[in-house]
Amino acid sequence: MNVLLFGATGMVGQAVLRECLLDPEVQSVLSVGRSAIGRQHAKLKEITHANLMDLTAIEHRLTDYDACIFCLGVSSAGMSEEKYRSITYGITMHVAGTLAKLNPQLTFLYVTGMGTDSTEHGSSMWARVKGKTENDLLKLPFKGAYMFRPGAILPKHGVKSKTKLYHFFYVVLKPFYPLMERMKTVTTSDSLARAMIKVAKHGYSKEIIDSAEINRI
Repeated sequence: MNVLLFGATGMVGQAVLRECLLDPEVQSVLSVGRSAIGRQHAKLKEITHANLMDLTAIEHRLTDYDACIFCLGVSSAGMSEEKYRSITYGITMHVAGTLAKLNPQLTFLYVTGMGTDSTEHGSSMWARVKGKTENDLLKLPFKGAYMFRPGAILPKHGVKSKTKLYHFFYVVLKPFYPLMERMKTVTTSDSLARAMIKVAKHGYSKEIIDSAEINRI
């Protein structure tokens, strides 16, 4: 399987990259992002591209892939709905629309979050935007599209959050990880990554996958 990975520098993206490189059934990984990931591996190629709303210059390098794992995202804290929508919905849909055109047999996997609002009309701004993004991704002509909605994600194997506040909380909570891992709304970065890779390979019976399903997968 050949994988496109967006957002490899974030916590989830780091975990997905690690598991892809470890998986013998993943032949190659192409990481696409706005900053370099600073890693080399025989299976890994990388494109650093500043404007993800215009992929014209790199479209020729985005063909013949089996799956796209899209981990790119930002926190909505302190952000207007217009700005958050332009990043969360705008970039995601532009990338997905481009890939649907270039790779009709692609499976698209998207990391959203617990509480995403599929009605698009709830009181939570981020949940509405995520819900709109999910709904429109599921309309694209992919071989398959799957929305992963983890709750709390516990980082494993040295992966780190880029958000300083989140990283601080992870350090403080680390002694409680064994207890937290028993909770249905909690998953780990490696479990999420492995679940996404498995669904990319084999599909799944549900298009929207929560933490409990992630852990079962």
